[in-house]
Amino acid sequence: MAETPMFDAIVVGSGITGGWAAKQLTEAGLKVLMLERGRSIEHQTDYENETKAPWDMPFRGVGDAELYAREYAVQRLNRHFTEFTQDHFVNDLENPYATTPDTQFTWFRSYQLGGRSLTWGRQCYRWSDYDFGANKRDGFGTDWPVRYADLAPYYDMAEEFVGVSGAAEGLAQLPDGRFQPAMALNVVEAACRERIAARWPDRIITIGRTANLTQAKEGRSPCQNRNICGRGCSYGAYFSTQSSTLPAARKTGRLTLVTDAVVEKVEHDPVTGRVTGVRWIDRLRGTRTRATARMVFLNAGAFNSVQLLLNSANEAMPNGLANSSGVLGTHIMDHANTLSAAAIVPGFQDRTSFGNRPTGIVIPRFRNLDTMDGAGFTRGYSFQGGALQGTWTRGKRMAGVGADYKKTLRQPGMWEMVLVCFAESMPRARNRLTLSRTKTDPHGIPQLEVAFAHGAEERAALADAKAEAAKMMEAAGGQVLFGFDQPGPGGTAIHEMGGARMGWDPKTSVLDRWSRAHDVSNLFVTDGAQMSSSACQNPSLTYMALTIRACEHAVGLMRQGAL
Repeated sequence: MAETPMFDAIVVGSGITGGWAAKQLTEAGLKVLMLERGRSIEHQTDYENETKAPWDMPFRGVGDAELYAREYAVQRLNRHFTEFTQDHFVNDLENPYATTPDTQFTWFRSYQLGGRSLTWGRQCYRWSDYDFGANKRDGFGTDWPVRYADLAPYYDMAEEFVGVSGAAEGLAQLPDGRFQPAMALNVVEAACRERIAARWPDRIITIGRTANLTQAKEGRSPCQNRNICGRGCSYGAYFSTQSSTLPAARKTGRLTLVTDAVVEKVEHDPVTGRVTGVRWIDRLRGTRTRATARMVFLNAGAFNSVQLLLNSANEAMPNGLANSSGVLGTHIMDHANTLSAAAIVPGFQDRTSFGNRPTGIVIPRFRNLDTMDGAGFTRGYSFQGGALQGTWTRGKRMAGVGADYKKTLRQPGMWEMVLVCFAESMPRARNRLTLSRTKTDPHGIPQLEVAFAHGAEERAALADAKAEAAKMMEAAGGQVLFGFDQPGPGGTAIHEMGGARMGWDPKTSVLDRWSRAHDVSNLFVTDGAQMSSSACQNPSLTYMALTIRACEHAVGLMRQGAL
C-alpha cells in the first residue's frame, strides 16, 4: 500500500463543507490533504454543457430515456437532472445503495470535485433559537449543544464570503444576515405579499435568500439571470467549491488535492485513542493508498460520512468509529416536502417578467413559535415557490392546431402561483443507516442501507400547510387548482441530514458542541451528519457556519498542543 507524507489535516469530501474546511484550515497555516471520490472538474474549463443550446445536445436536452432507466434510475427523479446536468450526478448503477423493504428513499448524489455545490438549490437561511431549542422544548431528539448566539458570527463570515442576496425582514424565526442587494419580487408575488400580510401580518412573502451574487465580488461576476446554475457557472456568480473556497485554499500553497479517491476507512490507534489518517481506493486503478494526519475532517456528505464511520469499526470500537453511544447512524432526517397549492392569479395579464431569476419566494415559518398553534405537530413548516407564466411549452398539454394555436403560444400564459411546503422532519431512532451484510459496491465496500419513513407529525404539518396555502392564495385573489398533503419519498427535499448528531452527553450523541467526536479527540464531522434536528429551512448555510466554527476550534487546539 502506497504511503503519503504526513499532513496537519485530512478533509474527506470537496463539497460545500469540505471546501470550507480546506479553506479555513489552509488559511490558518495548516498543510491539508483534501480527498474527493469523484472526478476532477475545474472551474470554467470543465463546464462542458454550460452554454449549449438544446439543438447542440444529442437528445435536445431531454436525455436518453433508456440510459436513464438503466443507469440513473434514482437521479433522473431529481428536478435538476437533465441532459445538460447529468454529468454532475452519480451513475446509480455504479453507486448502489440499499433500502429496507418498507423504505422509499431517493438519495440524490453528486460525486465529483465540488460535490453538490455544483447542483444545489443555493437557498441560504439562518436558523434561530426556535430551531436550536426545539428538541429540548418538545422532547424529541437530544438537546442541541449550541444556540443561535454561538453561530451568529460564523453565519456572518459565511454570508459575507459566499455572497448571499436577500431582503431583511426583522423576523425572529428567520434571522436577517449580511446580504447583498435582494433580487426583486415579480408583480404577482409583490401583490400576494401585500394581500396576505393585510390578512395575516405574521405571514411574510420575501424573496429567496440565495447564494447568487447581485454585485461583483472577488473575481466573481454578478448573476446573469440565466437560471442554468446546475451546469456550472463560468461567471462564478453562484457559490460553489470551484468558484470560491477551492481558489482560496489553493492560493495558500498548502493544499494537496486528490480526486478519484474513494475513502474506505478512517484509521484509528487504540493506544492513543486518536485517528491517524485515512485509507482510500483509487477509483480508476483500484490501488490503495494511506495518508496520515494530526486530525481528520469528514465532509463526504451526511450519509457518506456515517457510512465511513460505520465501515471504520475496529476491535476497540466494534460498532463503528466514535460510536460508544450506539446512536451512530440513527435519527436521520429529510424535510417532508410536497406541493401545497397551485393557483391561477388573474388580473395581471398585461404584465410579464424578463430574464430567468435563479430564486423564488419564501414564506417563513409561522406555526408553533411562541404558542403551540399547530394541530398534531409541534414543529413548523415554511413555503417556497413563486409566481410564473407558462411559456410556449405549455402547448404540450393543450389541444390545438394551426396558426391561431401557434399565435396563442407566442404570448405568455396565465400567471400561476405555487407554494411548496418544507415541513420539519422529526429525529427518530428508527430512521437510520446501517451497513448491508450482503451487498457491496464495485469497490467491495458494504453498501449503505437506509431505513426511513415520515410520521404522524410530518403528515399533520403537511395537512395544515395545504389548508393554509389555499386560504392564503384565495386571500391573494387566486383560484386554487390543486394541492397535496402527502410527503414525497424520503430524500425528495434533498436535505438528508443526521446520523452522527451533536449533543451534550457522550452517551446519547456522537459529536460535541465543536463538531468533534466525543470518543476521538482529533476527529471532526462538519457536514449534514452532525445535525440534531432539521428545522424547516434549508440547512446548507448552517453546515457552513458549523464548519467554520469547528475549524477555528481545531486550529486553536493544535496551537495549544492538544492535537
